[in-house]
Amino acid sequence: MEQVTRGERIVLSQLKVVVTDYIEPDLEWEVEQLSKYDDVVFESYQLKFAPTELVISKIKDADIIVVNMVPLTAEVIDSLERCRLIIRHGIGYDNVDVAAATNKGIVVANIPDYCPDEVAEQAIALIMATWRGLGAGRRVLEESAQRGQWDFTTLAPIYRLEGKTIGIIGFGRIGSRVYNRLQGFGVEILVADPFISEKRRGFLGDKLVGLDELLRKSDIVTMHALLNEETRHLISRPQFEMMKPSAHIVNTARAGLIDTDALIWALKNGIIAGAGIDVYDKEPPVPDFELLKLDNVILTPHLGWCSVEAGWDIREKIVGDILRFREGKPPRFVVNPEVLSKEADV
Repeated sequence: MEQVTRGERIVLSQLKVVVTDYIEPDLEWEVEQLSKYDDVVFESYQLKFAPTELVISKIKDADIIVVNMVPLTAEVIDSLERCRLIIRHGIGYDNVDVAAATNKGIVVANIPDYCPDEVAEQAIALIMATWRGLGAGRRVLEESAQRGQWDFTTLAPIYRLEGKTIGIIGFGRIGSRVYNRLQGFGVEILVADPFISEKRRGFLGDKLVGLDELLRKSDIVTMHALLNEETRHLISRPQFEMMKPSAHIVNTARAGLIDTDALIWALKNGIIAGAGIDVYDKEPPVPDFELLKLDNVILTPHLGWCSVEAGWDIREKIVGDILRFREGKPPRFVVNPEVLSKEADV
């Protein structure tokens, strides 16, 4: 947003905000909120599956871009003529080329605090569902209903959760909430997170272990790390081979944390016993997705974020960040703060 001098008066030119794609039924509330400001122009599109050329044509002159799942690649970012802020509608930002944005002096922000309770609840739900074999249990119910009598012979062994070990990979907002919710289940808890603060290290004590030790000792592993180049395929064949044959793995974070081909291999060959998955490399997955065919996996349609409260929370926080930018303030959470540092030095 540039300043235009007219005589003695300084007038702010219009601030153009463009939404590339959204999951809300509509954005009428956003239109209502931002229409209170004469200098804000608001446009929204559904460009999730649009070709790159179309995406560029719609956003190239935006000052602020709000993106859900559209890939903002280096090519797209390099085409931006005046963008100063990209707001990722959600927690993860792996569909935004942060390095390209940083090189172009564009601040990248996310909303990491709108649904930590919901994701933690989803993780707990999948932990319980996969450990109790609810997917296979539904099959047994349907088969027994056809026979007119119970038949549990095809049901895999189900073990008591109390006394087992649950490993949490990533101890941020969500991982720590999972930790707190597991208190009272009578389980041992291990945590792996190389970036944890000294204060939290002291809090966890000997519960904080390396990744390999966590994988070897855990009966259930639940993923709560950010996806980046260091963590992509953090769990692949060698890691699955470290796990117990009776172990289960749950992922409500990002699909790329787990090598999906390795997961399918581990589930089909008895390397691990089961999995609970809420996130996928391609969303939604294709109809013949191999995991859909397996009895020892519980699948949910990326619902970890979902609640009425979280849906409104993220909308309010995104509009809040837009208005902060309008007032010359940074967004609440900045992924690449070095851009702000460079601006401060100018």
